Amino acid sequence: MSAWTDSYLFGIVLSIAAFALGVWLNKKTRLPLFNPLLLAVVAVILALQLLRIPLDNYRKGAQFISAFLGPATAALAVSIYNQRKVLRQYFAPVLVGCLAGSVASMVSAYALCKAFGLSDELAATMLPKSVTTPIAMAVSEALGGIAPVTVAAVILTGILGAMTAPLMVKLFHVKDPVVQGVAIGACSHAIGTTKAMEMGEVQGAMSSIAIGVAGLVTVLISLFL
Repeated sequence: MSAWTDSYLFGIVLSIAAFALGVWLNKKTRLPLFNPLLLAVVAVILALQLLRIPLDNYRKGAQFISAFLGPATAALAVSIYNQRKVLRQYFAPVLVGCLAGSVASMVSAYALCKAFGLSDELAATMLPKSVTTPIAMAVSEALGGIAPVTVAAVILTGILGAMTAPLMVKLFHVKDPVVQGVAIGACSHAIGTTKAMEMGEVQGAMSSIAIGVAGLVTVLISLFL
């Protein structure tokens, strides 16, 4: 058991198995709370705690899965290409929507950190919580934040976005698929985009576009902070 948990395969197999379990439970229950990624995180934590396995053992293999984060984000370009006509038609609204979403996210994160008396370091850590992980880490480090905490905030934001997106769409009577996609991508990045893709191809494409645009806007804003 010790030799197995010390190997690189342990982290890879545990990650895949935990996510597969999450996907299966999500399909069986169809409950928004049973988000596959959230369930996978819980399953991994429980497995490490119950088996008393050090986190470093898990990281050996998990780092290889993390390396696919960048390519997976880039692969979203396929859906963007398929919806290029829609993008040309709605370019200005998409840009303005992502700008508004990014500003609202950063201002609200900073205001809440200050309201709860958190340090400037933690405020910088939370500012890029709504953009995809590679961009969020770079912005957090540039602003003097704590990158690992930023990653956790990004994941939590994405999961909450994916869980609540359908409810928010119904609650505010948002019927335009372009608006739905831009809103989801701008506030909950790649994790939210998986839910947008389930809602429709246009929503998925617009959400994918919003990831890149919102990320760029966040970087530009951070240059003036």
